[in-house]
Amino acid sequence: MSIDKRIWVIGAIALLALVVGISLLERPRAGLEIVHDRVGTTPVTVTRMVDEGPVAVIVHGFAGSRQMMAAWSGSFARAGYIAVTLDLEGHGRNPVPMSGDVTSIDGTTRLLLDEIARVADWAVEQPGADPRVVLIGHSMSSDLVVRAGIADPRVEAVIGISVFSQAVTVDAPENLLIVNGAWESALRSEARRVMANLDAAEGETVGTPGEGFARRAVAVPFAEHVAILWAPDGLREAVDWANASLGMRGETPVARLGLGIVLMLAGAVMLATPLARLLPEGPEPEALPRRVFWALAFVPALIAPLAAVQVEVGVLPVLVADYLAIHLGLYGLFVLLGAWVAGWRPDGRGWVWGLVLAVFGVGLFGLLMDRYVASFVPHAGRVPIILAIVPGAVLAMWADAVLTRATLAALWQRIVVRGAFLVSLAIAVALDFERLFFLVLIFPVILLFYATFGMMGRWVGRRTGSTLAVGIGLGLLLGWALGVSFPMYVETLGS
Repeated sequence: MSIDKRIWVIGAIALLALVVGISLLERPRAGLEIVHDRVGTTPVTVTRMVDEGPVAVIVHGFAGSRQMMAAWSGSFARAGYIAVTLDLEGHGRNPVPMSGDVTSIDGTTRLLLDEIARVADWAVEQPGADPRVVLIGHSMSSDLVVRAGIADPRVEAVIGISVFSQAVTVDAPENLLIVNGAWESALRSEARRVMANLDAAEGETVGTPGEGFARRAVAVPFAEHVAILWAPDGLREAVDWANASLGMRGETPVARLGLGIVLMLAGAVMLATPLARLLPEGPEPEALPRRVFWALAFVPALIAPLAAVQVEVGVLPVLVADYLAIHLGLYGLFVLLGAWVAGWRPDGRGWVWGLVLAVFGVGLFGLLMDRYVASFVPHAGRVPIILAIVPGAVLAMWADAVLTRATLAALWQRIVVRGAFLVSLAIAVALDFERLFFLVLIFPVILLFYATFGMMGRWVGRRTGSTLAVGIGLGLLLGWALGVSFPMYVETLGS
């Protein structure tokens, strides 16, 4: 098959995957009333298909957003609940940063508990709302809903997803379902310990939901900390537990969004292949000498954290964003300067193509992400954060493009370069664990970035041969992704 025919086939497959994926994601929304609102400054989404019903308040985890809990809100809405999701302070499109002492129960935790309580108060006052409440929380918010459920007498059931909470005792909260992924070994061990205190095992139920004290811990097959949010088995356990707790009857199919998300995002990534053919063709960039490659793959990755940890700025209202902007910039600068000394000279071609890549990435992939997966559209307060991260991100991605020949290098070389960069971030965490611990949470974001936007950049690089185009395009996209996904936090507020 000729290259042109292969490109057309890839384009057709990409469009088909997009259409099927979006159809699979839209189908579960059919018949639901979905309304966006605010409780004070907190963005909320109300999902319902009944005139009257109990309230399910559904809270995302750290670095999450309302969109990530769509399978839960849709499933509970179809089961007869008025489902309310929210963007916690510092997350999604909530303009108010998290604040207070993150290490203290009376600090950030107390402020977030107050926010959940305000949303629950608002939710039970909605037309047709039954004052009985089910609280559902993922990861960080599993602890929040446990504490809120203990304190609020309206709460009939607490459902924790990927649970760890020191507030769980032998007798509180009274009605608790623990849902962990089968691949979350540490959290499953904690759940087993909780159940062992009641002489029960994982998978067993103590008591009867709706008849006083009840507790159950389950492991969802083939799920880890993120995939569990779209796992049908976990959703089924949760809906059944809530129904039993509130005396609700009926079998309701739960939302199955996983395949739709995979097809939609894969289609968006693949679509970059035929579209890249519209760009002017250019020569492949020359490879760096092998010794230069090895030196620049590792030495800047080692010295960037040593230099960056010496700088404390603390201007940006996002956890570790100041450090990350500096680290990215120094890493990119050290690689590019080293390549310059070794004889590499930048090619001025392609900055416009880089902008095209960024527009495509945000305009198609990003907007689809924002509707179906996670918040990707920033509110005004996040724009300065994105602008502050972008310069360093562009330098880092340009450096990556130089080392990998606009991503045309062999797979092992790309793995070496990107693995060394992740090790560089790990070194920073080891050097200043207390200040930079939250960098660990960036690792999954960067891996997802390489698997999606990085693939788009590869096709642009293959067509144009421009390291500058790849560097600018991926740098803008990385700065955007980090700027919209990481929680906003200001330590002085509310402390």
